[in-house]
Amino acid sequence: MVDEQHGLVFPSDEEGRRSTTALGRAVVADALRPVDEVGARAAERETAWRGEYLLYFRRLVEAGLGSPEDALAVARAGLDSLHGRMRVLGDAGEAPLSAWPGGTEGFDQVEVTGAGERVEELVVPYRGDRLRGDDLRRQVDRWVGAGVVEPSVADAVGTVVDNPGWLRLEGHTVAVIGAASEMGPLQALTRWGARVAAVDLPRSGLWDRVAETGRTGAGTVVAPVADSVPGADLLADVPALAEWLTAQPGTLVLGNYVYADGATNVRVSTAVDELSRRLLATRDDVALAFLATPTDVFAVPRDAVEQATERYESRSAMSKTIGRPLRAASGGRLLRRAYAADSDPGLNDSLVPQQGPNYALAKRLQRWRSMVARHEGATVSMNVAPPTRTRSVVKNRALAAAYAGAHRFGVEVFDPSTSNVLMAALLVHDLHTGGGPRHDHPWQDEAYAAAHGGLWRGAYAPRSALGLAALLGIGAARA
Repeated sequence: MVDEQHGLVFPSDEEGRRSTTALGRAVVADALRPVDEVGARAAERETAWRGEYLLYFRRLVEAGLGSPEDALAVARAGLDSLHGRMRVLGDAGEAPLSAWPGGTEGFDQVEVTGAGERVEELVVPYRGDRLRGDDLRRQVDRWVGAGVVEPSVADAVGTVVDNPGWLRLEGHTVAVIGAASEMGPLQALTRWGARVAAVDLPRSGLWDRVAETGRTGAGTVVAPVADSVPGADLLADVPALAEWLTAQPGTLVLGNYVYADGATNVRVSTAVDELSRRLLATRDDVALAFLATPTDVFAVPRDAVEQATERYESRSAMSKTIGRPLRAASGGRLLRRAYAADSDPGLNDSLVPQQGPNYALAKRLQRWRSMVARHEGATVSMNVAPPTRTRSVVKNRALAAAYAGAHRFGVEVFDPSTSNVLMAALLVHDLHTGGGPRHDHPWQDEAYAAAHGGLWRGAYAPRSALGLAALLGIGAARA
């Protein structure tokens, strides 16, 4: 349940309650209905949603594997359901998102011009080093060999290394929604000399950090201003933000890097999606950018299945000795093999129960928009980001412990400084290549240049090793 709040809110029932569970269950059921009526009925009748939602979010991916049309039907139905159900709360009561009223005044603008020296080549910080050129290529090749990233990451990064002039993103304005995010590209883009429209909450501390990043960079940072205060509230200001961003010069890139705890994550993600929908309708040059979480369900290519299978079958005698009683004692839940042999595609289920159904819905919404927008001809950069030690992750003790012990199961957890530059480089690649190569099925688009940290290519199904990783990592996490 969520309290009555301003702006974009969950729908209320007959008793005035705003249930996040009811909304999530209904949206998932609506998304399944075009291609999986049985799954839709099961979802809408589920009485233990917060415990069982993992099954249905996996089913959303499975239901779309039959054909590209099935995947698009799921995505469109999910988007339509969410936009049809969410509401905007104002002085006159509730209104649908399509009728979201604008304010009487739009935004002014503040601009910060960087005084720093432009970084003219791709440099990725990693474990105390600053990798560039052939050193960077070799490290990416090591990640590929270890199964930490997909081979296409090496192709994309190598192309950016070969084209350093791309980094400046000449002729673009990149709207970084969630500008202060640890995983966002603000710092990298400003160092490379790009023009950034920075959007975050109207809080002085946030803007101070954004402005300092702009001043020390080599690009230009602009931000919306109301009543002399930089920033915008996504839950209330979507119409005014759409107007402000529509007027920005160059090709507009709308980058979604927002995050909030709990139910607010769904609200702000829906707000960015409504902003995306409006901009796509008013400009014909809008590109979309997202970071997909690695802790979700993805279809993965056959060679990932083969590498995971080989690792399972060649695990050490000690691992086999320990694994058998653990699987037996847990009813088969612990240390299960990742895929059935010869699966093509395989289905990687890395959902983490501790993150909850609201987080899963917020991230799935972004994948749905990515899929539909790409199909309709927009340039889309949607890349799977690696597991990363962000503040939002390490404040959860269970996740922090699991990340600390993940290396024992072939998963590499990245520092934010590495992740955000690497993902910014993939964004640059996508914007200069029309969103990267087009594939026959949307799942293949999602798998391209995925930096999943090893979750797709490990010997064990990720959730079957998560608890053990946490036990092994408790000491390191406390340290």
